[in-house]
Formats: sequence, structure tokens, C-alpha cells
Amino acid sequence: MILGLPDLQIADIQPKGGMMRISARYTGPKSCAHCGGVRLRNKGWVRRSIRHENWGLRHCLLEVQVPKSKCLACGRRSRQLLPGILRCQRASEAFQKAIYQQHLEGINRSRLGRREGIGAATVERYFRRGLQRQFAEWHPPRCPQFLGIDEHFFTRRKGYATTLCDLKNHKVYDVVLGRSETALEAYFQRLEGKEDVLLVCMDLSSPYRALVRRFFPNARIVADRFHVIRIVNHHFLACWRDIGPTGSRNRGLLSLMRRHRHNLNPVQQEKLSAYLLAHPALEVIYRFKQRLCYLLLNKHRTRKQCEALAPRFLRAVYQLRQAGLAQLVQLGETLQAWEQEIVAMWRFTRNNGITEGFHNKMELISRQAYGFRNFENYRLRVKVLCS
Repeated sequence: MILGLPDLQIADIQPKGGMMRISARYTGPKSCAHCGGVRLRNKGWVRRSIRHENWGLRHCLLEVQVPKSKCLACGRRSRQLLPGILRCQRASEAFQKAIYQQHLEGINRSRLGRREGIGAATVERYFRRGLQRQFAEWHPPRCPQFLGIDEHFFTRRKGYATTLCDLKNHKVYDVVLGRSETALEAYFQRLEGKEDVLLVCMDLSSPYRALVRRFFPNARIVADRFHVIRIVNHHFLACWRDIGPTGSRNRGLLSLMRRHRHNLNPVQQEKLSAYLLAHPALEVIYRFKQRLCYLLLNKHRTRKQCEALAPRFLRAVYQLRQAGLAQLVQLGETLQAWEQEIVAMWRFTRNNGITEGFHNKMELISRQAYGFRNFENYRLRVKVLCS
């Protein structure tokens, strides 16, 4: 009860140099460490020094007498395994979990190592072992039903990584290095539960769409509304720079042009109207952009309501392709290529806002670690801390 370790009988406790030295003896059942056999020949005792969790501010060292024996079944010699202490370890599981928790709460490796009298590399090893233990307990083996896919920057040498997010349970499912179809093909081939995925939300990325169509036969692809609105604004502002390069460099007007009409106060609306009145060609394009954005902002619609909205969207795409301006024609081509995924936004309410939020947390994890060189260390830490 004092140690939290079963089958150990305390013989003596002596404080020495700020450390509690506890002498104990193993009294539990004996078995072979290799085959588990119980027919053993006693070969004496051996002493093991084990670092245990602290008593207050004082370090604790266990000096345990462990029986050694020879197995009559397999003929091999071994020392008795201790409960709560893994093989070939100089610290108990309780001590390693304490180090893991303190490092997880923000104490850096060097400071924690000096405090506990161990090396910084040992702190990192215990922390990684704790991450693997949490990952084995939490990580589901099969792919979630509602999946969000997006990329984020990892390092300049290794480029981008792809995040797979469980949109239903609000957790990161996995992180994969690369964002191209070639880099992700092998991962999606061995992914379990692909046939159970019902919906995949993504930005307007052609490699991701090709992968989903190839490996997720029952999934419906839904475009992320934020990225669709952003690409509409991007092409509109590029068209504005072609028409009026002087006005497009005005930051005040640029801010007004980007916003939706309902987000402008009366003073801002008056200022924007005065500018558009002086540029009638731009006013026509701006009014069209506003109508298109409000059409794309529809959500929670039934199937019949979506059937009524679809002709309006197709008509807007046709008008963009016939506009005669390069930026608007390119926008029309993009919307036509993604028309099924964009129309699905009205019916299904899932979006990649959860994934983008986890990207902010991933950047914080990377900054706290002063960057990562090993992608597997980064992946393991993200999957545990973002679940």
C-alpha cells in the first residue's frame, strides 16, 4: 500500500542525502521470465535498484531483492519479473508516468532532468513511451464515418503534411507526411474501414478528391464553405486589380470589398456605394459577387430546397464563363469542376473548421518543442494531444 507495488515486502526505510532508500523483498509467486513455467530451481537472490515516484520533494530509490532461478522446462536462467516494473528498466512505471505528466504540462526536459536527477534524453524516452501508451489506448483502428482532410506545413525540408480529422468526435485521427496523390496512395491502401466512411469534407484540392473517389467508395465529398467563399473573393479581387489598379491598393476599400454586405455599417455602405457609383463596371461585378456569396452561404437545406437553388448556381457559373474577363472565366471553370461538391454544402452541414482549429494547436505543439526533425515523433505527439 505504501509503494503501490504488489508482492513487495518492505524491510527498511532510511532517509539519506535527501533521498528515501527503501529496502524490499519480493514475496510473490515465482515463474520463468521466458516461458512462464513454474518448475524452477532456486539460484539465490540478486539486488535491483529501482527509481520510484517521489515522496513529496524527496526522491525515492527502491533496493529490491529479486530471486533468480533456472527453469526446468526450458533450461534458461532468469530473474523474477516485478509487477509495476518492466524488464530491463531502472525506473518503475509510476515514476515514468509522473515524468510523462510533468513534461506534458510544460516543464522542459533539461529542467525536469535536473530536478529528478536523470538525463534529458531519459525524460524524452519516458515521455515518448507515455505517448505510445496513450496512443494505444485512444486511437481507433478503423477510419471514422465523417472525415475531414486538409494539409498543413511541417518543415521546409519535408514540406507539407495531411491531417485526417474525425469531424464527429472532434479529434485528429491521423497525420500523414505529404499531400500529393503519389505520397498518400500507399497510406490509403492500407487504411482500415474505408468502406464505412460516409462523408469527406475538404477544400478544392484535386489530389484529395481523386484519392477519395478511388479509396472511399461510399463517401460523399463536401466542399468546405470557407475555402469556396475565399476563392470567390480571391478571383474577384484579382479582377478588380485588372480593372482599377489604383483603387485596389486602397486598404480601406479593400477591407470593404472583402466583407459581406450585411457586415457593413451605414457609414461603410455609403463609402462603398460612392466608390462603386464612380465605377459602374466594377459595381456590376461586385453585385454579382455578393449574390453568388449569399447563394453559397445557404445551409441546412432540404432536398427540394437544394433542387430550387441548383439552377441559380448553374446560371451563375454560366455567366462567369461568358464574362470575358480572365479571372471571372477561371472562377467559372473552377466552380463548374467542383459543382457537385459545392452543391452538397447546402445539404450537409459538416465543414473543416474543426480541422483548421487543430492546425492552430499543432503549430503551438511545434513551437513548444522548438520544431521537429523526426516526423514520427511529431505525429505521435499530435495524435495524443489532439484527441
